[in-house]
Amino acid sequence: MSDALDLAISRHAEAAFAFLEALVRAPSTVGQEQSAMEVFAAEAEALGLTPQRLPFANAQPADPRAGIAQPAPLLSADRYQVLATTPGTGDLAVLLNGHLDVVPAETPDLWTHPPFEPVRRNGRLYGRGSADMKSGFAVGALALRALRDVAPDLFARRRLGFLAVVEEECTGNGTLRSLAEQGVSAAEVVVLEPSDLGLLAGGVGVLWVDLRILAHAGHAYAADTHANAIDLGMRLVGALRHWAADLTRTEPEPSMDSNQSPYNVNLGKVQSGDWTSTAPASATFGVRIGFPRAWTLPEAEARLRQVIADFVKADGGFATAPVVTLTGLRAKGYLQDAASPLIRDLSAAHAAAHGAPPPVYTAGSTTDARFYVNDFGLDAVCYGAIGHDLHGIDESVDLQSIIDAARTLARFLLLRFDAQPR
Repeated sequence: MSDALDLAISRHAEAAFAFLEALVRAPSTVGQEQSAMEVFAAEAEALGLTPQRLPFANAQPADPRAGIAQPAPLLSADRYQVLATTPGTGDLAVLLNGHLDVVPAETPDLWTHPPFEPVRRNGRLYGRGSADMKSGFAVGALALRALRDVAPDLFARRRLGFLAVVEEECTGNGTLRSLAEQGVSAAEVVVLEPSDLGLLAGGVGVLWVDLRILAHAGHAYAADTHANAIDLGMRLVGALRHWAADLTRTEPEPSMDSNQSPYNVNLGKVQSGDWTSTAPASATFGVRIGFPRAWTLPEAEARLRQVIADFVKADGGFATAPVVTLTGLRAKGYLQDAASPLIRDLSAAHAAAHGAPPPVYTAGSTTDARFYVNDFGLDAVCYGAIGHDLHGIDESVDLQSIIDAARTLARFLLLRFDAQPR
């Protein structure tokens, strides 16, 4: 069976790569994901799955676990997610999860090729979202297409689902709503993130905040007499970075190596100024902040606000307190039990395919697996291809790793669904 499975995966690899190219060609930045959803729905039908379009409202969810909804101008009307299932009725035994939203590519002139025109080169496929995480859909489709060849009745008794969600990159509300509002769940969930063929079992907490700084505005000739809003904001960001570094020492993440930096503070956006010779009166800094897995969301927000207040008081240069606004991710840290049958059997499937068990690790980031683990008591882990330059210029995925990940995933599904494993 294993040899036949690998031969089928090799035979269908090109179709999986073409599917990935079609997904990359659909520019699915936040709020504009529907063209990619239709590419996925068509592929799901070709695999013998039944796609169902699940409405996704743009309004802020009342659920306290939700992230902060994105600005309305970014969001198209009539958004939806897609759940594709094997035939039959009853609960899903295993759910594959992936997000089709991608981060923007606002500097296309810096790319070797246009970001939404997939290009193959030196064993990789380049394009925005090629790795994070449209590669996961190629892995899932390749595994399922091969299984249909070698075990056509595999899902006759128990059902599989494949869920495509939105807003993983900014709120997590796609997966949360599918669970809390639409009941899309399974006892075990494999999130097909690009995990470099390892099992990504956990992540730290993450908050997105806007820091609005107000200061004295005036002519540049007097710029030496007071700090402007950008100067003050940079001092505050520096203080937050020192705080995060201290947290690494005082509250290290026990599941991560000691030499890693789990609680990075990233300054992602700065908006300020209207004239080169004018000291700006205001500046808004978009900041992503990591925090310890042991903290609750209210605790993380309260500690952050206190650190900011203490720094502003000690600094003495702020005429008014910064305005701190939550803007997107409100993600509590999570960790899947390493002794779970899911990790045990995915590790065994990987070892059977590749000769050795995969690494099991925690990252200084977050994934949608947190909702399954933290809030619904389900087993969830990330497993997928090898990605390069995620969120960066010339993002790419290793094509062979899509095949390698599919070999593991197909073996795991065969183990889960075959009543008489061979």
